[in-house]
Amino acid sequence: MRAPFDLLKAVVFGLFCAALISPAAGEPGPVVASAPVYKPDTTHAGEPLPPGVLAWDNTQKTVDATNGQDFARFVFALTNIATRVNIGFVTNVSLVTNYTIVTNTGFWSVFSGKKYSDIARLSTNTTEATVTNSITPAPVTVLNVKPSCGCTTAEVPPSPWVLPPGTNTLIRVNVNLSGKSGMVFKTVGITTDRGRMDLMLRINIAPEPPPRPMTDAERAQGVAASKVDRQAVFRGDCASCHAKNLQGKYGQQLFAAACGICHESTPRATMVPDLHNLKDPTSEEFWRTWITSGKAGTLMPAFARAQGGPLTDFQISQLATYLNLAIPPHKPVPAVIPANGEPGIRVLSGTNGPMRATTNGLPLLAPAK
Repeated sequence: MRAPFDLLKAVVFGLFCAALISPAAGEPGPVVASAPVYKPDTTHAGEPLPPGVLAWDNTQKTVDATNGQDFARFVFALTNIATRVNIGFVTNVSLVTNYTIVTNTGFWSVFSGKKYSDIARLSTNTTEATVTNSITPAPVTVLNVKPSCGCTTAEVPPSPWVLPPGTNTLIRVNVNLSGKSGMVFKTVGITTDRGRMDLMLRINIAPEPPPRPMTDAERAQGVAASKVDRQAVFRGDCASCHAKNLQGKYGQQLFAAACGICHESTPRATMVPDLHNLKDPTSEEFWRTWITSGKAGTLMPAFARAQGGPLTDFQISQLATYLNLAIPPHKPVPAVIPANGEPGIRVLSGTNGPMRATTNGLPLLAPAK
């Protein structure tokens, strides 16, 4: 029976020694304090930004751009002029002594002839006044900078962006001009912990200058190159006229840049057909086929990117739709058979047999003899 008792003493002695060797084992470890997380005040974020917070060189700017320019760039300068009013409280404390007359009813008081006693009571009057101690510069936190669309970007630090008092800084704004023309308006919203405001941007894009007329030598050189390889118009010097500035253009603008440069040039080359007077019937599918693949053995190139051209499938679809509306579908004029012995009368071959017609091509009701 002694062995278990000895074992128990050994365990208790071991625990006691362990506690003596490492006395700090039971103490809590060092406390690691994390840095405080900044949380801006958004109470006034949705309100209009009051004056006297940010001073701008101008909140409305205009940039003139040339046709074919990639970006319009703006620079806005601002200064943090915000202030903070420090409010202080002044408290005035005064002690007032009040005397109360009390009638004495005790025996000894009456016996001694002291009928009344004056008891002094102290009361405290506190007057609190609010005063302005000082006005000091204050920081401003920019919570968000949001352009009006995806083609407009603003170069600013990550939000929240804290502007210390008196900070002078710049906000750079870039507008992608791809596919744009005329007068363009954009905005950039600035939201701070003091309120929000908008920067106004206007871009005046100059119209595209007419292409320089080709000389006879340049035209002959281009025709010779196209006879060897009809896709040559999209490479080398020819690409500056036939492939440049087609990105982002659709409809009439795309027709003028990709098709009109040849088919509506003045003068038009004899081997280039007039699209308004084609002999073949036209349709939207007709235009799409010709634009996509062109025609081998001619000067007409394939405009599809899959075949070495500069246009996307969507641009080709839009261009075919525009041509089908701008140049209404038509059918070829039937063959004309001259009428023997009938001056001013012609005979048209039709599906229902020959029909007489006047010289202007209008059919007559009477059948041909």
